[in-house]
Amino acid sequence: MTADDFGAAAQVNDAVERAHRNGILSAASLMVSGAAAADAVARARALPSLRVGLHLVLVDGKPVLPAGAVPDLVDASGHFRTDMARAGAAMFFLPKVRRQLAAEIEAQFAAFAATGLTLDHVNAHKHFHLHPTIAGEIVKAARSHRVRAARVPLEPQAVLARIENHKPSAVVALTAPFAKLLRARFRRAGIKAPHSVFGLAWSGAMTAERLAGLIAHLPDGLSEIYMHPATGPYPGSAPGYQYEGELAALTDPRMPGLLAAGGIKTGGFRDFSAQ
Repeated sequence: MTADDFGAAAQVNDAVERAHRNGILSAASLMVSGAAAADAVARARALPSLRVGLHLVLVDGKPVLPAGAVPDLVDASGHFRTDMARAGAAMFFLPKVRRQLAAEIEAQFAAFAATGLTLDHVNAHKHFHLHPTIAGEIVKAARSHRVRAARVPLEPQAVLARIENHKPSAVVALTAPFAKLLRARFRRAGIKAPHSVFGLAWSGAMTAERLAGLIAHLPDGLSEIYMHPATGPYPGSAPGYQYEGELAALTDPRMPGLLAAGGIKTGGFRDFSAQ
């Protein structure tokens, strides 16, 4: 059970701490350049059972490196460009952009290492690691930064249909072929990936009923459910996301009993390293 955007704002950090102490949240993905990253790290150090990974930010955020070091990745304000299609094309085709990308990814890994936290997993904001160039840099980082696990966003739509009347997600259908290639690439590099990931179709709308339904219908193998809990909206938060509702789902008193009834173990990726 993973919370994304840890470090983005105090509202997110508050929710992560609350959902871990008083709920079923077992892991969080840290934005090392987030506005509240230092606060997130301090909380994580006080929560030794919370597994923390790196949430690479290469869109809709700020780089770790100075803007002048990555001029082709940022706009005039020093923030990453928001057009993922154009940015992704430049990363793939232009050598100078690839060099800047590699430097920024290495800087984010180094910033995580400087926290002293144990790296549990890696993923990317808006699943940008589906991009083959970004995935390649993660594979390179696996050697020096001991990357053991990474998210591969493959969501079984049949499971969602067992929970509620569900129309298959076009986004999931479009990204599935790239996700399958990514999983194969990670496995060749010795990077563990979950068999199933949940949170794509219901991103920002993981209600308590949906979460309970997922727990009741989890497929065999290692699954990751990722969510976006927060105590309320914050600068840069996504319009329409039910942040407080997702926090309520994670702290719903029914959830521990549902996990126990299903014999479901929770934790971070390093807790399942032998599976």
